Amino acid sequence: MMKNTLLIMMLCLATIAIAQDKQTTFSVEGDLVKATYYYDDGSTRMQGYFKDKKLTGEWIRFDKSGNKIQLGYYENGNKVGKWFVWGKDSLKEINYQNNVVASVNNWKSESKIALNNK
Repeated sequence: MMKNTLLIMMLCLATIAIAQDKQTTFSVEGDLVKATYYYDDGSTRMQGYFKDKKLTGEWIRFDKSGNKIQLGYYENGNKVGKWFVWGKDSLKEINYQNNVVASVNNWKSESKIALNNK
């Protein structure tokens, strides 16, 4: 009897701990669904939109400190336009056409072309 009680208490504690993890959130904004994904610590990992269950519009990925590390755009589930990927000392600009990489530019930190602001 004591073992069963102890087991039930342990399962309850484990369930509560798991329930406290930040889950993906979805919210409706007009004809779009905004999705926000989180790191285990609750900080935002990625945010973007869906339309008709396909990626659409702006998608942003963040590091655990809240800095942008990637910014890109989707249209009807396909990568389009300019995407930006921030590294420690550089910025990579990737241009997509029809979901295919059309060109890539690498910018070093000394060029100060784009800022990585929240």
